[in-house]
Amino acid sequence: MSSLQFNSLLLEISNQLNEEQLGRIKFLCHDIGKRVLENIKNGTQLFQVLTEKRKLGADNTEYLSQLLKGIERNDLSDKLDSWTESGSGDSDDQPDAAERAKLNVATDVIAENLGKNWRKLGRKLGLTDVKLESVSRRHTDLEETARELLKEWRRSRRAEARASDLVAALRACQLNLTADNVEDSLRTL
Repeated sequence: MSSLQFNSLLLEISNQLNEEQLGRIKFLCHDIGKRVLENIKNGTQLFQVLTEKRKLGADNTEYLSQLLKGIERNDLSDKLDSWTESGSGDSDDQPDAAERAKLNVATDVIAENLGKNWRKLGRKLGLTDVKLESVSRRHTDLEETARELLKEWRRSRRAEARASDLVAALRACQLNLTADNVEDSLRTL
C-alpha cells in the first residue's frame, strides 16, 4: 500500500468533513493536547498530527475509523475500512475476487456465532497475544471483536487468506457448529 495512495484517501476524507465535524473529531482527540488541537484548521492537519503521534498510518487506521464513527460519519469510516481491507486495490496482496467473497461470507457467519471463543480462534489462526489484546481494547461488543479479529488475520495472511483455513481453525477449536454454518453458507456462493 503506497503512501501516496493512503494520503490520497486521507485527503478525500478530509475534503468531506465540514467545520462542525472537524470540531467534533478534535473534541474526541482530547489526549492530543489543547494547544495542538487549537492550531488544526482542517482534516489534513489533524491527520498529520495523528500520524506523528503514531495513531494513524497506512497499516494503522483503527483510531481514525473509530473517530469517524464517533461523529456519525460511518460512510467515511466504511470507506477507510474497505480500502484498508482491500489493501488499496493491490491485487497482488489480496486473494482473488471469488476467495474474497468466500472470506466475507465466512466473516459474517463467524462474527455472528463466535461469541467469547474469539481469543481461542485467534490463537489457532496464529495471531499473537499482543495483537489479540489490541483487538480486545478496540471493541467491547463480541461480534465486532470477532470481525476485527478476522480483519487482522486477513491483513496478516494477505493473498494467502482462505475461507477453508478459517473452517479448519474452527474445527481445531471444537467449534464445529460454527464451521458447519460457514460451510453451508459457502455452498450458496
